Amino acid sequence: MKATGDRIRVRRLHQNLTQERLAHLAELDRSTIQRMEAGAETKLSHLLRVAHQLRVHVTDLLH
Repeated sequence: MKATGDRIRVRRLHQNLTQERLAHLAELDRSTIQRMEAGAETKLSHLLRVAHQLRVHVTDLLH
């Protein structure tokens, strides 16, 4: 999960998004984005929302 969190962070920063902004767009709490990027266990529904907002397929974040 840590690698997935790293990929989320890299893509978020590449798009000049703060954790707060990504959370708002994905309709999640900033703390959820923070935990995802830290590699904590993540709900699939949250991962799908984040992938959609980052304009990537969820498998791009998982592999």
